[in-house]
Amino acid sequence: MKRVIIIALSILILSPSFGSLFVYASFKINQKEIAKTICVQRKLAFNSCNGRCELQKSIKKYSDNERKMQDSLKDKLELIYVQSTPEISFDIVPVTESKENTSTLFEKKPISASNLTFHPPV
Repeated sequence: MKRVIIIALSILILSPSFGSLFVYASFKINQKEIAKTICVQRKLAFNSCNGRCELQKSIKKYSDNERKMQDSLKDKLELIYVQSTPEISFDIVPVTESKENTSTLFEKKPISASNLTFHPPV
């Protein structure tokens, strides 16, 4: 499951760099239909364009959009907020030791153990 998520995120991260490749692949897949319907030279008898004019338009449109996005990212103002924190000083507190023995828990052996909690495995 982790591999699928890693692969999907990697593809999403790398997809903007392969944008022109996607434009070209979609052109190659639909090249015959583009040449018959959209191409400017479709009515000529000896059409040597085969829809490449539309490919050039699509690539130019994609690169213009990419350039606009880069320019808009450059134009954005980056604000940094800095919060000043008050200086805190820690004083050393002297350790006071009591001379009385207050650890009565560990001086004696236990009297009994509960059989409900501690029992041998069945």
